[in-house]
Amino acid sequence: MTALATLWLPILLSAVIVFVVSSIIHMATPWHKDDYFKVPNEDKVMEALRPFNLPPGDYMMPRPASTQDMRSPEFAEKRNKGPVMVFTVMPSGPFSMGKNLVLWFLYSVVVGFLGAYVAARALPVGAPYPAVFRFVGVTTFIGYSVALWQFSIWYHRSWGTTIRSTVDGLIYALLTAGVFGWLWPH
Repeated sequence: MTALATLWLPILLSAVIVFVVSSIIHMATPWHKDDYFKVPNEDKVMEALRPFNLPPGDYMMPRPASTQDMRSPEFAEKRNKGPVMVFTVMPSGPFSMGKNLVLWFLYSVVVGFLGAYVAARALPVGAPYPAVFRFVGVTTFIGYSVALWQFSIWYHRSWGTTIRSTVDGLIYALLTAGVFGWLWPH
């Protein structure tokens, strides 16, 4: 077993590297440009929804009030007529990346910490690079990627988007595992 406190440097350095690489992937490549489609007649759809003043949050439409309601002919008709959607309403106004970037960095620290925790419980000081890489890599891959799959399974999120994000998560996990393997205490 390795003391978790000795792993603060790989936790922080891997979070910085993931932050930089994810920024490059999202801003300098076309990899995610097709994750979201433009709604046809966007201006008309926005104008039609504006009077409802939907507060920020996650919505499902149509949404049954109960399992009994889900089985009703009225609900079946709503689903058949469509549109059927799951959507997120964000606050109106200027978009600020600052908060999102800080939260993303903190998330990367947490994922690195979880990778460190699992590896530190399983491996001793001086563990070989491949063992450290394996434990940290698998743990951080799960943290960055696996939870995304349920959105394609249950909410019909595009599998293309989920696969691209899973590949991103694999890249982040490999980078994190490499940093931990390199900086593992001896």
